[in-house]
Amino acid sequence: MLRALLLENLHPQARTILEAAGYEVETRTGALDESELSEALQGVHLLGIRSKTQVTEAVLESATDLIAVGAYCIGTNQIDLAAAAARGVAVFNAPFSNTRSVVEIALADIIALTRRLTVLDKSMHDGIWNKSADGSHEVRGRTLGIVGYGNIGTQLSVLAENLGMSVVFYDTQEKLALGNARRAETLDELLDVADVVTLHVDGRSGNAGMFGAQQFARMKPGAIFLNLSRGFVVDYAALRDAVLDGRVAGAAVDVFPVEPKRKGDPFESELRGLANVILTPHTGGSTEEAQEAIGQFVSNKLRDYLNTGTTTLSVNLPNLTLEPRPAVQRIAYLHRNVPGVLAAVNQTLAEHGANIEAQLLATRGEVGYVVTDAGSVEETVLAALRSRPESIRLRVLS
Repeated sequence: MLRALLLENLHPQARTILEAAGYEVETRTGALDESELSEALQGVHLLGIRSKTQVTEAVLESATDLIAVGAYCIGTNQIDLAAAAARGVAVFNAPFSNTRSVVEIALADIIALTRRLTVLDKSMHDGIWNKSADGSHEVRGRTLGIVGYGNIGTQLSVLAENLGMSVVFYDTQEKLALGNARRAETLDELLDVADVVTLHVDGRSGNAGMFGAQQFARMKPGAIFLNLSRGFVVDYAALRDAVLDGRVAGAAVDVFPVEPKRKGDPFESELRGLANVILTPHTGGSTEEAQEAIGQFVSNKLRDYLNTGTTTLSVNLPNLTLEPRPAVQRIAYLHRNVPGVLAAVNQTLAEHGANIEAQLLATRGEVGYVVTDAGSVEETVLAALRSRPESIRLRVLS
């Protein structure tokens, strides 16, 4: 029986789908460190994680039974994707399932900070009636600057315009502007005009430290700042200074360079205690609706990969969409992307009298993936393919 290990409090749907597929599923509440994870993965074929668990090359090297990893979140920078591909371990994530949840919390943060609701709320809880309009503004007519115009940034752009905001965005890639949004050619151009700056960049290493003292100094006095993307992209000491000196009127931060591994663990940050600063524990995408959708999406991807070989939306393997064909044997063959592999596969099958009924090939970087449906395949054929120098992993699905 195939075994799955699910970490970090995944939605129950994640387990339900895998168990319905016939897999044995173990769940644990928190993240595991490298040595703990290496030990836990012995005999495990599927791993489900969120953002805290680091799947390093050392972990993958020791997890010899692992077939696929599901990142039940958007980001995959916590997984060594190249090392996984080199070992034939497929990685899937949920690039769309929690987009709406992140957009909604961004809008909530923008309105709360612009109206200084955090300051008024604290005063009320302290027993102080501080009725005043000082520093409180409508978001209508203000300019929202979106850094990173991907799935989240584009949807936020549309909804912000519905609130009456003007939108300017900056992205290193060429992106189609939605609605009346306009593109800034540089980050500085965006910072010069934005009343609210919100980051929605991905976790690539080149984004580390992209926003620091220089960028905060460039922002309009009294602007609002949000980071709901990755903790390592912002210098939070510089943000603290900008809040204390009044250049930044308020901030909302959902992600941090170092985050506790488990619910209830202590949390430290230089941003604690600052007025009009909203801190949330990496819950931008954590609504019940989003977590259920993520649980369904990623578990379905893992199930389909194991059952049919489908790699659609895999982030590290060539993408092939495959329909079930129960009357045949399916050979799913991951290999190094070198010339002549397809010919060698077909020659090997022909030499053993195996009739090919259907075949698909795709490549991605250094990895190739050829899937062959054949009537009946002898073990000697499989052994011959596995022994080829370019082989990474061969699975037989029937």
